[in-house]
Formats: sequence, C-alpha cells, structure tokens
Amino acid sequence: MNATLRRILLVGLAIAGAMAVESAAMAQKSRIGKSSTESPIDPQKPTGRTALRLTVQSLCVLNWQQHQNPAPCERVVLADLNSGGSGYAVLADPAGGAHYLLVPTQTMPGTESGELLEPDLPNYFALAWRSRDLIRKFVGHEVPRSAVGLVMGIAHSRVQDQFHIHIDCLRQDVVDALRASVDGTKSGWSPISVAGLTYEAQSIMAKDLEGVNLFEMLATLKPDARHHMADYTLIVAGMQFSSGPGFAVLAGTGPSGEILLDSSCAVAGAGG
Repeated sequence: MNATLRRILLVGLAIAGAMAVESAAMAQKSRIGKSSTESPIDPQKPTGRTALRLTVQSLCVLNWQQHQNPAPCERVVLADLNSGGSGYAVLADPAGGAHYLLVPTQTMPGTESGELLEPDLPNYFALAWRSRDLIRKFVGHEVPRSAVGLVMGIAHSRVQDQFHIHIDCLRQDVVDALRASVDGTKSGWSPISVAGLTYEAQSIMAKDLEGVNLFEMLATLKPDARHHMADYTLIVAGMQFSSGPGFAVLAGTGPSGEILLDSSCAVAGAGG
C-alpha cells in the first residue's frame, strides 16, 4: 500500500471515529434531557397489562371519592364512599362503539378457580347486566335484552391483570342462532352451534341475574371444570323466550367469546 492511500484510509477512520463519538454524545444528552424533563409513563393514561386496574383504582375511584365524578369511567359504585376496595366501575372500551367493561375496584388478577368460587364474591355478572343501560347512550334508544351479551374468560389474564366482564351487543347471526337452538337447553348443559363454533349451553328463566351464580353453574359443566375455570370463556346472552324473559349461558374452551360481540350494535338498529 502506497503512502497516499494509507493517509486516505487513516483520515477516513479518524472521521468515522469522531462521528461515532459525537453520535453517542448526542444520544446520551438526549437520554439525560428526557429523564429530567419527561416521564416515560403518563399516569393519566395507563397502558399495558395494568391499564384497566390502574385506570379504575388510580383515576376513576379517586375522582369519584374526591369529586363524585367517575371520569374517565362511565360509572363507579362503591359499597363505602371512602373505600375504593369494594365495588365496581364501568368504563367504555377504548375501541369505542357500544362496548363497555365492568371492572372490580378491588385488585382481582384473573379468573382463578378458587377466587371465582368464593362464596362472598360479588355477583359481577348481575352487576354487568344491570349496567347494560349504558349501551343506550351509543344506540340512542332502548336496546332489547336479546341484543345484549356479557363475556368473561379465556386470555383475559394474558392481556390484562385485572378481572373484567365485557358488556356489548351481540352479532345478528349469534342472536339468530340462539333463538333457533337454545330452547332445547333448559334441562342442563347441551351442545349447540353458534357462529360456526360449538359451545355447551344452558338456559335460565329469569328477568335478571340476581341470585344466579354463573361460576357455580360453570363448575358443573365437567368433572374437572371446577379446577380449571380459567380455561373457559363464559358468554351470557339475554333471551326473550315464549314463556318469559331469560338468558342463554354458553361455555367453551375455544376462542374467546368476544368474537360473538358487535360493537356497532347493528342488531339494535345502530351503526348500519
């Protein structure tokens, strides 16, 4: 290698080294500046697996206790105004539409069998059914009971570390399938096909879900169901039977029951 080429290479290496040092210094300066003036987590907009729990406990409950305002939730109900550990909140799903989520105000990490079968556990399904009136805000008129579904189960603990129940409208094809099939499930669990999927179904004759323990009902599905309830998705659909109001309860270990919901609420005449 001649002297001229050697000098060119040395100059090039020196320039590259200087640029690398300068780039590293700028990156370090940027990191220092951000750490001193910005927070990587916005406490007013929780994200990730803790989002539901933090939104309810740190924002909704606190705002309710201090100002009687449930925001950013739609509703906060506490057994004791000064105790955020007993009660529930209902908030609109971030994706919008007629979709709402009922979330306990107490920390409740998932759908573990022992926790769900506690005798003093609040009847969260009954509370969720009572909260379906919020769907009216989106639709603009009364929503028939046969248009509403509640969903709990599968994958919730992998997405959120807080138990919750979905409150939403059902898909039209789901409503049609239930009307056609669920009459034969009044004597116990029976398989039915809904939206191309097979569920075990059982009917309940009742105007509401007060006094109905759906987790105990799910525990009777199979001999080992009581010990593996977190494996199940549980869907509760409002029904209007010829003999009166009731519910269809569906259980399965396939895809989450959320796929049976329709946040546009087309079945109730909204969204098109």
